[in-house]
Amino acid sequence: MPNIMPVSDLRNYNNVLRSIDVGQPVFLTKNGRGRYAILDMREYETTQATISLLSELEKGEKSGREKGWLSADEIEARFGIDDE
Repeated sequence: MPNIMPVSDLRNYNNVLRSIDVGQPVFLTKNGRGRYAILDMREYETTQATISLLSELEKGEKSGREKGWLSADEIEARFGIDDE
């Protein structure tokens, strides 16, 4: 269940910070609407790394569509992988 609190609870921010855990962000509302999310630093870093990886994968897919795909044999030859 999501951990949702009004932004006014930040007056006692220690309670809000104690509620944060990996995979359990705190969502803050303002005037009854979602406004902010506070998450554990490790989860933030994981999210940023995921976004970066997905961006690189998209670039690779775009390159493959535009310039053509490499076969498994071409990849092995390019990177010196010995398939024995």
